[in-house]
Amino acid sequence: MKKTKTALGLVGGLGISNEEQLTLIAKNGFDGYFLSHGDISELKRLKAHGDTLGLELGSIHAPFLRVDRLWHSPESAADAENELISCVHTCAELEVPIMVSHVFIGFDRHEPNLSGISAFERIAREAAKCGVQIAFENTEGEEYLEAVIAHLRRAPNVGFCYDTGHAICYNPNTDMLSRYGDRLIYTHINDNLGVSDAAGNITWLDDLHLLPFDGVLDVEKCMSGIVKTGFEGTLSFELSVKSKPGRSENDRYAEMGAEKYIAEAFLRADRVREIFDREKQK
Repeated sequence: MKKTKTALGLVGGLGISNEEQLTLIAKNGFDGYFLSHGDISELKRLKAHGDTLGLELGSIHAPFLRVDRLWHSPESAADAENELISCVHTCAELEVPIMVSHVFIGFDRHEPNLSGISAFERIAREAAKCGVQIAFENTEGEEYLEAVIAHLRRAPNVGFCYDTGHAICYNPNTDMLSRYGDRLIYTHINDNLGVSDAAGNITWLDDLHLLPFDGVLDVEKCMSGIVKTGFEGTLSFELSVKSKPGRSENDRYAEMGAEKYIAEAFLRADRVREIFDREKQK
């Protein structure tokens, strides 16, 4: 059986250029990478460098810091919508097949509405015209994801991005793979220590993006769950060397230096890949 491919999203805070990071990603054995949306000329330059290295650019992560405005801030919703549509157009221009998108940011609101649903419908329609798939990610605000996926259930270019770390610290009581696994087209694999607050309050500070096997993620159970969805794509890893405010869990990664960290990231990714491929053979 052919090995499943692995990819690494560019990691901030490594102290090297993005080009140098892509070179290390290729050198250590990853098959691909993904980027966050930004200046189109910079993205073109990085893609050209990745192409020379034989790396596949699997997705671009859409901006998400203003996405809540689509639901609850009518005066600025148009700007937030245009930001996501701009990312769709960037994906199309660079021939990147998937845009990964959050549908909400925040922990205090739980009221999806027609305004937000309509905005995501327009974004998905534009993506379809451009030949781009959208993978909506599990984050906080599960109600918003449910509303969008339910409304766009017949849209063939709308899928699901499963973030393993978010499932632990943002969705601990929901089996996201059972709910949306039939639409799974992308992954963000990472680890954390779960919800740290004794009262169970969920905050962004628990979303650590640790290397797999450094947190509480049950990798075998997780990979088994992904296999059961029929997913055949690349296993993509979204990691961080930056600790959250008041936390120190990621500090040891920054101290490793870029070369050692990316080498270790590949070793962990390859362990995950081995488990995934073994589950596929069962």
